[in-house]
Amino acid sequence: MYYDGYGYHNTGFEQTYRCYPSSFIDKPLLEAGDKIIMPPSALDRLAHLNVEYPMLFELRNVATSRTSHCGVLEFTAEEGMIYMPYWMMQNLLLQEGDIIMVKNVTLPKGTYVKLQPHTTDFLDISNPKAILEKTLRSFSCLTTGDSIMVAYNSKQYYIDIVEAKPSSAISIIETDCEVDFAPPLDYKEPQPVKAADPVGPPAQDVPEEKPKFSAFTGTGRRLDGRPAKQQENVPMIVPSTVNQLAKSATDDKSGSAASTSSSKTGRPGGKLVFGSNSSRTSKETQKEAPKEAKQEPPKKEEPKFEAFTGKKYSLKG
Repeated sequence: MYYDGYGYHNTGFEQTYRCYPSSFIDKPLLEAGDKIIMPPSALDRLAHLNVEYPMLFELRNVATSRTSHCGVLEFTAEEGMIYMPYWMMQNLLLQEGDIIMVKNVTLPKGTYVKLQPHTTDFLDISNPKAILEKTLRSFSCLTTGDSIMVAYNSKQYYIDIVEAKPSSAISIIETDCEVDFAPPLDYKEPQPVKAADPVGPPAQDVPEEKPKFSAFTGTGRRLDGRPAKQQENVPMIVPSTVNQLAKSATDDKSGSAASTSSSKTGRPGGKLVFGSNSSRTSKETQKEAPKEAKQEPPKKEEPKFEAFTGKKYSLKG
């Protein structure tokens, strides 16, 4: 017995057969696993050898040096022939009736396997892990580089064996094996969405204009809180106009004060008087005007009253 990287080989059994797919016999379940059907003579030879159970075999295509591993389902094939799943024939590049060499081997129990689906639709299954666990119950071993077939809902999914530990070929019978998935072969990374190119020549940078200062440009508000009515074509009041209005208001106040004082003194103040007394006031003003023009002679001062300034009289008489 020797170990060549795929497993431990027993030199007791080694035989060549012609291979045919499972479609040649009425065994549809053969495609759901990795087991082959061998002739009865193989069982007789294996029974006389010290082989381990379950029996595992190495399949080698001598013409292409392709190698895989499998189990055995039964010993009912015709002599010199074996039947095997069609997907295994594809892995070994075999055609119907090609020669294949079969050897019994012992494989270590697997601890890790990495799988890679061919298409992303396998990941669209509601529970791909459960489907894979159910399918692998029909398998005896896995070999790195093989592509196994998983059937679900009348559809076949192919999965590559990318990596296996502790050896390139492992036994998965009654063992806890960690399973990892690689991205599907047809998986494409999502590309970032590019912004649409602008139509026409690129826009030139236009410098922003700074807002000019404008005095008294706000909206008016009433002191009583009522909404102010917007008046159209209302001239803007600038500071110079405000000064002029303030000056005119001061002149009006001084004029009114002068008119008040003139009315008290009876002198005309240079203002028009409106009302019922306007004609009377104007006549009195015309009569008094020439009197004021004439100069009156100064009046003689009357002697002031002085107490006890008379003649003196005596009581004696």
